[in-house]
Amino acid sequence: MNGAAAMVKCLEKEGVTVAFGYPGATICPFYDELAKSSVRHILVRQEQNAGHAAGAWGRMTGKPGVCIATSGPGATNLLTALATAYMDSAPLVAITGQVSSELLGRDAFQEADITGAAASFVKHSFLVKHPEELPRVMREAFYIAGTGRKGPVLVDVPVDVQNGAVGRFHYPEAVSIRGYNPTLRGNQLQIRRVVAAMDEARRPVICAGGGVFGSLARRQVRLLAERCRIPVACTMMGLGALPTEHPLNLGMLGSQGGALANEAIRCSDLLIILGARVGDRAVTQSGILEKDTRVVHIDIDPAEIRKNVEAGIPLVGDLAQVLDQILEEGPRPHGDVWTEGLHLPKDDAAAFGLVREGFVNPRRLVRAISARMEPEGIYTADVGQNQIWSARNCLIREGRFLTSGGMGTMGYSIPAAIGAVLAAPGHQAVAVCGDGSFQMQMMELATLVREQIPVKIFVLRNGCLGLVKEIQDERYGGNRMAVDLSGSPDMTALAGAYGIPAARLDRDEEIDGAVRRAFDTPGPFLTECAVWPGEDTHQLLPEKEEQL
Repeated sequence: MNGAAAMVKCLEKEGVTVAFGYPGATICPFYDELAKSSVRHILVRQEQNAGHAAGAWGRMTGKPGVCIATSGPGATNLLTALATAYMDSAPLVAITGQVSSELLGRDAFQEADITGAAASFVKHSFLVKHPEELPRVMREAFYIAGTGRKGPVLVDVPVDVQNGAVGRFHYPEAVSIRGYNPTLRGNQLQIRRVVAAMDEARRPVICAGGGVFGSLARRQVRLLAERCRIPVACTMMGLGALPTEHPLNLGMLGSQGGALANEAIRCSDLLIILGARVGDRAVTQSGILEKDTRVVHIDIDPAEIRKNVEAGIPLVGDLAQVLDQILEEGPRPHGDVWTEGLHLPKDDAAAFGLVREGFVNPRRLVRAISARMEPEGIYTADVGQNQIWSARNCLIREGRFLTSGGMGTMGYSIPAAIGAVLAAPGHQAVAVCGDGSFQMQMMELATLVREQIPVKIFVLRNGCLGLVKEIQDERYGGNRMAVDLSGSPDMTALAGAYGIPAARLDRDEEIDGAVRRAFDTPGPFLTECAVWPGEDTHQLLPEKEEQL
């Protein structure tokens, strides 16, 4: 067989059922063989969206998603998606075509040093030089992407390597990579120190991050919290670690979080960080927290521990395994949940603000969408004001909340919803975005139609880049520059041009009916929601808003 056939056989060996991509000349040999396989190929309309879809697939399944692009601009279009996956620890294998080996370094047509360009935000990259290397390289790529702290791996394959003879195909059963040996099981001495700290603490809090999902540790986190009566605050990436309405769920912490979660963190005497980098959006005053709070930091990536918060008890390991070890040690349950004495509303996001004639309150809208979804539904939020409104108001039960938390990549929600729903067939999927971010991904309406993927899209249209405008108002004296989105299309008409049913929503009292119509209509559906241009991300009580 040739190299291309070997690559496809490697995908089949890895159990890959879906791949997202956009072909070009230097990846044509691979596509020729892919057409003969059982792998379903989803043709996106721009390569970055293939990466977002594959990353969401990986976040849903815990296994690497697959995206494909050609050389040059095809590969460089993937870079933002690779950076997004890297920051959010999404397992992904990106396969790119490359110019023929003898042309490398000669500025050939559509040549780009993609392995060099992607070096800072992939776990590893391969430039394959000989066809017989392909089985080993593909095996290692999937292994690296799907183990340890998960993330993207790039495999760049020149067209002559794809066409070259492999000889006898042998796919390695085991992988041994010098210098790469992730620690899965926690050190038992450190486990006992963690349990002792939990037993001694009077005001413990768990901080749950995206690593809870990366290690498939959702069950263990809930069990630990319930057994020990420890309240849980979530980073944005950790939303859903506990159901939103669980009595131990404090909500989201950080600069965009709620009062209860932040106050609980401030008052705690033990903070147990689970799979979170606790970056600047989560802990805004690094160095102050640790003075009065003992910190346990559990993460599979040792580089993340003590990066942003000093940890008195560091513990490296796979979160699911480590939590099982902690539970086996039998930490004692606490009495009453101490945070009940803080006398703060658990969900200050319930203060939705004023009703404005001709506009929809985005907080009410998010709450209505998520309340209408099935318990295991998938909510994908884009970036900007819509992300913050979604994170603070979305009701999550047993489903998932997906967003670009680390990179903050606009144009994420629709391709992510595509990848997520294909990873979990039969589950509802919603994509919520602003009118700015929608126009970075609206070409994927064609993908929804072609593949008949039933994503429900809600576009929050305020006619501006809302979060940038909000920052300009607050920090730059209201000097609004380059935020006016005049000239944007009629989004319901645009959806109709693709054959997607659509509706407009501009009254709060019509929210429930509009949401019900979207979910009751088979296939994809788009709802264009008018939002007051002055709506910001602050949570205001109606009487305070009137005073302003």
